[in-house]
Amino acid sequence: MTTIGLIRHGSTYWNKEGRAQGHTDNTLDEEGLQQAAAIAERLSGEAWDLIYSSDLKRARQTAEIIALRLGLGIAGLLPGIREMNAGQIEGTTEKERLARWGSAWKILDLGLEAPEAAQLRGSRTIEEIAMKHPGQRILIVSHGAILRSSLRGLVPGMDLNELLKNTSITRITQTDGVWSCGLYNCVEHLHL
Repeated sequence: MTTIGLIRHGSTYWNKEGRAQGHTDNTLDEEGLQQAAAIAERLSGEAWDLIYSSDLKRARQTAEIIALRLGLGIAGLLPGIREMNAGQIEGTTEKERLARWGSAWKILDLGLEAPEAAQLRGSRTIEEIAMKHPGQRILIVSHGAILRSSLRGLVPGMDLNELLKNTSITRITQTDGVWSCGLYNCVEHLHL
């Protein structure tokens, strides 16, 4: 059985402002650094073999804090699990989008990455990691939208309506080629 812990990065200033981040390479804010330390502490009580991260700073910073606490090196920085491209809406709030493009902005072609393309990209990257490290326990630090899209591809029919919280952990396992999810969007470590 291969186990993967999917972790959303810690908080950024743009998260607090409600700005679409996409591929913008933001860093963690002070709260994000504290959240990363909290998930690292939680994970230190568990056995993990490897850690991978998106190549964007906010995920990489989160992964570095976890890796340091667990005594692991980062096995790779992967563009395949980078956040979905938000096209022209990157850096904007909902209010700004409404002012710029009107209430129908979601149906306009603003260069956003297609959900199907993101699902394929993310789930394929996670599958490749699992094939490279069968039977191991692997952490992957990434981003909310790409992780939910990836889960749609890996665990069809899973209820993914709840948005992933900063530094939440979702645990999936693969047995005989089939993925299942035993833990979704858990942030208990933030309430200790």
